[in-house]
Amino acid sequence: VLVGTGARAVAEPLLLPEEHLDVLERLEFVLRSLEELREEVEELRSGLGRLAAEIVSEVRSHLEETQQASRRRRFPFPRERSDSTGSSSIYFTASSGAANTDDGESEGGYTTANAESDYDRESERESEEGEDEVSCETVRSVRRDSLDLVTEEETPSLLGSSLEEGLGQLLQQADRLHGGDEQQRREGFQLLLNNKLAYANQREFVWRLARAHSDMCRVTEEVEERRSYACDGKEELEVALKKWDQSAECHQWYAVLCGQLSEHESIQKRIQIGYVFKEHIDKAIELKPDDPTSHYLLGRWCYEVSHLGWLEKKTASALFEVPPTATVQDALQSFLRAEELSPGFSKAGRVYIAKCYKDLGNSSAATLWLNLASELAAHTKE
Repeated sequence: VLVGTGARAVAEPLLLPEEHLDVLERLEFVLRSLEELREEVEELRSGLGRLAAEIVSEVRSHLEETQQASRRRRFPFPRERSDSTGSSSIYFTASSGAANTDDGESEGGYTTANAESDYDRESERESEEGEDEVSCETVRSVRRDSLDLVTEEETPSLLGSSLEEGLGQLLQQADRLHGGDEQQRREGFQLLLNNKLAYANQREFVWRLARAHSDMCRVTEEVEERRSYACDGKEELEVALKKWDQSAECHQWYAVLCGQLSEHESIQKRIQIGYVFKEHIDKAIELKPDDPTSHYLLGRWCYEVSHLGWLEKKTASALFEVPPTATVQDALQSFLRAEELSPGFSKAGRVYIAKCYKDLGNSSAATLWLNLASELAAHTKE
């Protein structure tokens, strides 16, 4: 500001260096206070979620015991082996009813059924696992088909082979629905959710279920629902990574879900999550270097870091000794690597290649890649 008038006016700074530092310290205090308040709210929300889960579990346990007692009274004597061939296999049936897009359930809901030679043993196993996400229709289907029995000696081998065969069919169907439109992705999510009770200990199933949570996060408009889907998928993979740390897919989709969660966080939290994202993407590439998806995701991370604003950079410098660094050239190399591994892999990938060339001042290359991107069909809103 100018101090004085006329020729004697002298320009002086609004704030002295000491005052600048004081302002930054106050801003840092405000950020910390907001972060602590956010953590308290998250703890409260988590506590309410656990309370709701306990209530649901208790009610479900009571219903299980009541229906189990009813089943025992209905079959007081050992039952003969059924000749039904369908009882020893895993199959999927579409339930009837109109589509309901409000709650994410598709017109073609799916259920899983499998056989046991002793109904009581099956009911007890279901009760112990107690998965909140499994639908009541799935539980009823399991019970109905448990009436077709095999001998106790044959049960383990038949059940194991049936589960393996059913899992292969389920995964193929889930992959197909994942590559479809929004409605098909909703159907894929419901299909996997309905079969969680049977395959919750299978690695290939678990990471696909997490991927389906990511799909639902993309197709859902309501912010809190999107956050909920991302949280649930992330929690699934946190458990999975304790058992399958060498799974590239688990690391990859954990990073994706972290990125989706960061969309609803503060600048400070987003930067912290960015480190986690980078760590898991690097691990996924290390385990599976020929996966174009991981290279594309690394390119997105590099591109975002290279375009951090002044406030983000200052926050990162205050939080970490070594703030994240990446250039547009780094992002371009990752995008080109994904394209090299799978030409036409992603329409968005080609657009980002064009963005990188534009930022680097190569307009002709940017135009070329935009034209190549326009040749690919659009499957998502992005």
